[in-house]
Amino acid sequence: MITRTLLAMTAGGLLAACQPAIPDSGNINSGRGVGFGDSNFEAEQRARDAALAGDGSFTSDVTAQPLDDGSPEATAAETARVLAATRPGGASNGLGNDATTNSGVSPVNASPSNPPPAAVNAVGISNENNFDAVSGQRSIQDDAARVAANRAQYQVVQPEALPERRNVGPNIVAYALQSNQSVGQQVYSRFGFNKARKFERACAQYSHADQAQIAFLEAGGPEKDREGMDPDGDGFACNWDPTPFRRAAQG
Repeated sequence: MITRTLLAMTAGGLLAACQPAIPDSGNINSGRGVGFGDSNFEAEQRARDAALAGDGSFTSDVTAQPLDDGSPEATAAETARVLAATRPGGASNGLGNDATTNSGVSPVNASPSNPPPAAVNAVGISNENNFDAVSGQRSIQDDAARVAANRAQYQVVQPEALPERRNVGPNIVAYALQSNQSVGQQVYSRFGFNKARKFERACAQYSHADQAQIAFLEAGGPEKDREGMDPDGDGFACNWDPTPFRRAAQG
């Protein structure tokens, strides 16, 4: 019986020795929670409180960079940096020269074995006045051949007599230039009654005074006025005015 008791006590002791230690959770800082009692948290808390208080004890990891003061020396230095970055083979410096900041296609370097592509002009724009462009396209002998070909195609058209006007009505331009009376100046005698009414009815048939004057001359005017189109006897029907034709002839 005693032997069994000793064996049981020995086995219990061995099991207690193999069991891992349980952390003591009783030492918890109230108000912070588990895991906030270490020194790192205390340092971070003090730095945050100092930054909020503005006492100057908090330092930032960001380093200040000098700004351009606008002087000629600073401007020249910045210009030199940009030119150096944009030259072929220069550092990109974030200016978009490398393939990672553009379309992804590496730039093509021109050389005698790899000439640059020819610039294409806009459609319809001639470069005949550009000596460099023309000299690269053809020689002086080519120009001479073109001039000779153009001369061979050149034709001189001899002047010919104007055809006669046939089956046409009165020429109101010739009538305006041959006459010299002004509008409203009576030259021809007019008789009859209701001249104003006949004038309005006759002139209403035409959309333009030139048409009325042609019809007036075809009907025997200016000596005769059967339709009553020239009641004042100046030789001009339906207020037709020859002044524009006379001014055009005088230049």
